[in-house]
Amino acid sequence: MEQLKAVAEDIISLKIQGATAVAVEGIKAFAGYIDRLPSTLSLNDFSDKINTAQTILLDTRPTEPAMRNGLKKIVFDIEHLDSEEVDMKKVKAVEASNYYLDLLKTTKNKIIETGAHLIQEDYTVMTHCHSSITSAIFVRAHELGKNINAICTETRPRYQGRKTARELVEAGIPTTQVVDSAMRWIAKRESIDMIVIGLDAVTSQGTILNKIGSRLLALAARESDIPLYVAGPLLKFDSDTVFGSRTIVEMRDDDELLRDWENAPKGLKVLNPAFESVSRDLIDALITEEGVFPPSVVFEMVRSTYPWMIS
Repeated sequence: MEQLKAVAEDIISLKIQGATAVAVEGIKAFAGYIDRLPSTLSLNDFSDKINTAQTILLDTRPTEPAMRNGLKKIVFDIEHLDSEEVDMKKVKAVEASNYYLDLLKTTKNKIIETGAHLIQEDYTVMTHCHSSITSAIFVRAHELGKNINAICTETRPRYQGRKTARELVEAGIPTTQVVDSAMRWIAKRESIDMIVIGLDAVTSQGTILNKIGSRLLALAARESDIPLYVAGPLLKFDSDTVFGSRTIVEMRDDDELLRDWENAPKGLKVLNPAFESVSRDLIDALITEEGVFPPSVVFEMVRSTYPWMIS
């Protein structure tokens, strides 16, 4: 349990960040914990310990359906195993974990290739925050010999956009960084051909959740008639929204905003939302492992591709 709790703490502190990285490390920790459970446990005790471990991971980040769906897949396979032996359920947990981790990898590669082929020669592309998939799409387009330029934001207060900038510059892509509040200014000033952002969650209605500032960029894109694409796997589908729930927007610690402010006034109220929604009417298309399509059909795509996610 200590190993699992250590991973959970790393997710909370953002030592592990990015929806895909959180999912990978969380799933590994969960399956590893189950595999280490004593085979002598009763089925009730075995189930109780799994539920406790699952809750610890679920409580780390409320806006991480990629990890939540992986945990759901493991528990689903364990519960539907035609065996009452703890050892067999442990084996099934490892198998389900490996399946899901492989799915994360293969879907990511498909999305990268699809997104890279959407980018044309001499495009100026823009993004917000850090998405390993979005960065890889730009890098792959560059590797295909396309002459592109990139613009990315700083993404305060944790400056995840600096990671994006470093990856793109090191790949040889001419890159410009701007402060978040310059989104609209640069969208109107520069000839941006395409905006691509990642997603942390997508709802049954086709609304996506991504880093705070994403909706501002989407509105700027609409105003300047710039196509906005959202890249990410269907594994980030928030299945709870099918039943009327709303995806929770995580509020981060005040310290993230105040740590660099010496002598901040006492009693100052701070709001630090980590994510915000972008409604489907502001999104031209989703780039997924199942191709490029409008966000309005995402539920049908998930239901046909991953039926276990809806159960």
